[in-house]
Amino acid sequence: MIRTEALDRLPVRTAVPALRRALDDRGVAVLCAPPGTGKTTLVPLVLAGLTGEGPVRRVVVAEPRRIAARAAARRMAWLLGEQPGGRIGFTVRGERVVGRDTVVEVVTTGVLLQRLQRDQELAGVDAVIIDECHERHLDADTVAAFLLDVREAIRPDLRLVAASATTDAEGWARLLGDAPVIEAQGVSYPVEVLWAPPARPVKPPHGMRVDPALLTHVAATVRRALGEREGDVLCFLPGVGEIGRVAGQLAGVDAEVLQVHGRAPAAVQDAVLAGSSGGRRVVLATSVAESSLTVPGVRVVVDSGLAREPRTDHARGLSALTTVRASQAAGRQRAGRAGREAPGAVYRCWDQAEDGRLARFPSPEIKVADLAAFALQAACWGDPDASSLALLDPPPAGAMGAAREVLEAIGAVDGGGRVTERGVRMSRLGLHPRLARALLDGAREIGARRAAEVVALLSEEPPREYGDDLAAALRTARRGQDGYAARWKQEVRRLSSSLGSGSSGTGKGGSDDAAVGLVAALAFPERVARARGDGAFLMASGTGAELRDASRLRSAPWLAVAVADRPSHAASARVRLAAVIDEPTALLAAGHLRVRGEEVRWVDGEVVARAVDRLGAVELAVRPLKQPDPELVRGALVEGLRREGLGLLRWTRDSEQLRLRLAFLHRVLGSPWPDVSDGALLAETGAWLEPELSRARRRSDLGRIDAGQALRRLLPWATGEAVRLDELAPERIEVPSGSRIRVEYGGEQPVLAVKLQELFGMGETPRVAGVPVLVHLLSPAGRPAAVTADLASFWQEGYRAVRAELRGRYPKHPWPEDPATVPATRFTSARLKRQGS
Repeated sequence: MIRTEALDRLPVRTAVPALRRALDDRGVAVLCAPPGTGKTTLVPLVLAGLTGEGPVRRVVVAEPRRIAARAAARRMAWLLGEQPGGRIGFTVRGERVVGRDTVVEVVTTGVLLQRLQRDQELAGVDAVIIDECHERHLDADTVAAFLLDVREAIRPDLRLVAASATTDAEGWARLLGDAPVIEAQGVSYPVEVLWAPPARPVKPPHGMRVDPALLTHVAATVRRALGEREGDVLCFLPGVGEIGRVAGQLAGVDAEVLQVHGRAPAAVQDAVLAGSSGGRRVVLATSVAESSLTVPGVRVVVDSGLAREPRTDHARGLSALTTVRASQAAGRQRAGRAGREAPGAVYRCWDQAEDGRLARFPSPEIKVADLAAFALQAACWGDPDASSLALLDPPPAGAMGAAREVLEAIGAVDGGGRVTERGVRMSRLGLHPRLARALLDGAREIGARRAAEVVALLSEEPPREYGDDLAAALRTARRGQDGYAARWKQEVRRLSSSLGSGSSGTGKGGSDDAAVGLVAALAFPERVARARGDGAFLMASGTGAELRDASRLRSAPWLAVAVADRPSHAASARVRLAAVIDEPTALLAAGHLRVRGEEVRWVDGEVVARAVDRLGAVELAVRPLKQPDPELVRGALVEGLRREGLGLLRWTRDSEQLRLRLAFLHRVLGSPWPDVSDGALLAETGAWLEPELSRARRRSDLGRIDAGQALRRLLPWATGEAVRLDELAPERIEVPSGSRIRVEYGGEQPVLAVKLQELFGMGETPRVAGVPVLVHLLSPAGRPAAVTADLASFWQEGYRAVRAELRGRYPKHPWPEDPATVPATRFTSARLKRQGS
């Protein structure tokens, strides 16, 4: 029997007439309704005609998470007085509860993607609701793009609703062709904000790591909230591990402690969503409880301020989750949970001053995640570069390029990016393409069942207590009775079934260790790693990896690294899960990375020539080369010049001065005078260092190259300007005393440093290339007495002061009152008299 009273209480009901009109007129709409208003449960029932309003239509609801899909189906079935599997059903990976009479089916966005690839028309489906689209999950963005293609090309009658828990819907409205935006007002009560930062600073999150001191503080804040407030407490934490640790610290509190996350058993999820049976509850939840689920009875929220977002993790080779500060939008969503049923409070475990520095919204997944799976979906859809898909944000070109390389390496797409038959099969396995490759190729080598077992381990990382040995983790999962083992066994059945009887392969038998290692290496060929000693390894990708001291894998000659992360302070990755392999297995899995050839490189200040057989960065065999390719040698020498500088050449004082003169002319006159900066010279080695560079074989040969002679090759001989070098930028300038004084060109202005008495009679400042030199007037002892770029002014205004200061100190030298009337000299007054007599 339909629970009419419960349906009538849902606030979204007031928005239903406008939504129906929008869909009747346009076929598309954006529905904005806060959590708890019934947008996920009432709207599908109304659109399906199950509440007695309108004809019966088949509706598909796409949810971002499995837990939300199950919960929505159960709630809608309850509202109709039924159990899931009747008119309301759900399908998630590995579980399908639908029946002949199912009208509303709740699916994950991943399941809907698979369905669209198989049946673009979505035959029999009248409307699709993409729920929680504001979260910007990549699957949801992709589903929306595909559905818009379907509406435009073959199903203009298909109704499409983008449902959001926030009012930030303008982008979705534009994407859906200026779709009407229907807003429903929620029933919310005031929520008091209490700032509860830790007493002492905590370390910021890095990768999956969260400072234990913060988790201890969160647990203490939960205890504080229980003492200060009434009602159930909902505590937001970033992940399953943090939930478990905080739950352990809440032992003994006067409340039932429940854990809600995607891996939680269905019975626990049901208990949380059913509400309290009398006593108080503390619900520890991931961000799944922000908007996807409604948890009744909550009056208090404790917010750790952390969330998990996907990032492209090159150390793992998969889209991995990393811990980040939750956005301001997430903070508002979380706080709102305390005011759904009555006034409430939120305890924020950070300082109020930090709040304004937080990101406004979570990062769209398409901007930060590994795009290999997305690129394969796009290729299967017939749009390999996703250029024609209607997406709120285009995929980054670099990430798409990296994804294309992965797909081409595993045979999922051809050289033009078009999907292959193998790629189509991979896309239908419900796995990341890397794991799909490992399943297909592993099944051929070791049999379908064992390949499925290992891939199931890799698709959901085992608990830490299973250890870092992947083969041991497999044995633990086989005999395990915990929640992880149950999910693992279910996934093994799904994967084995997906391979089909024709794809099992005969398999070669062998030990579990060998089978596990092979499949892990097939999934992550860039991370096959050879031992370097003392628990250290080098992966084919070039990244170092280290095992913990107590690991039983430390003696392995080779590893297939399945899970690794790199702490912020470490140079090498830390291996968290790996399998022992041998060299033939590494070569089988990562054969596309094998390269044989001559390598001539600049290493530790010298040219090193070797014949190398390598697997990525791992050297398999090396022998010295007696007669390396001259071009490779030249390249190594140029690399040495880039790394260590042009000082490897022979620079005399004259050659250094020549370079400074040319730099001055280039700066003042420009072309045709050459640029002689380091970058320019290194870019044009062939123009000035040949033929000497091609004859060189080692570092010492570079030291014999006369840099000055080489630089003269860059002079503008072709235009005839080269002959004017000494005229435009003379090496020396003759002064009235007859001395030829060197000009220094190292500064902004050329500098002429000369004894003052040698300039008697020179009324104007010398110029080079039209630029006045900066005259450093020296005392008879060679010390600076004055600096001027205007000699005429100096004789008129500055000379008297210098004469008054120095004539007593240097009485043997001439200090005439009028220097214009006395011959310039570099000698003393007495010597001048002797010369005159």
